[in-house]
Amino acid sequence: MTNTLYSQSTIPESIRDEIQTALSFYPELKETSINFEFKKKIKKSTMQAQPSFGSFFKRKGKRSYNIYISETVNISGEVFYTKNMPKDVLIGWIGHELGHVMDYRNRSNLNLIWFGLKYILSDSHIAEAERAADTYAVKSGMEKYILITKDFILNQANIDKKYIARIKRYYLSPEEIMEIINQRDAELSKS
Repeated sequence: MTNTLYSQSTIPESIRDEIQTALSFYPELKETSINFEFKKKIKKSTMQAQPSFGSFFKRKGKRSYNIYISETVNISGEVFYTKNMPKDVLIGWIGHELGHVMDYRNRSNLNLIWFGLKYILSDSHIAEAERAADTYAVKSGMEKYILITKDFILNQANIDKKYIARIKRYYLSPEEIMEIINQRDAELSKS
């Protein structure tokens, strides 16, 4: 199915509303082709954003992207379908991935390849990339959803301790998110 708001994007019907809500915070992506696709499993993650392979050879303004979504999440030893997660949590997760797309859009092809290699090889670069995606989401006005998602992962879902440790290690903390909100609001009040 194709999204009516973002006509170049492919969206699974089961999470159409959540994706459209997240996309509404990113008007800059209106002309960007994004394929949202469920996968059986994604290593060490629930979702993953990346440029499509063929778009590495296109100008940065013409690239297309994939956002892969794991079909299931393991919570307290039980497997749950991602599409059945709380709506606001799913919106926050998707918003974070769209933050990655925003980051990728600003990179040259060579820089994007280097970025991918560093992500694979450098622990500190993973943190830099994940924090940048969170920052894009918060600056786009998604703080409510990002904070709900973090609260769900860290405090409510009883998710695997390794995954929680990964979130704490690589992503912005709720306190850091509040700092970005305060900075954003101060900049807006000056305008």
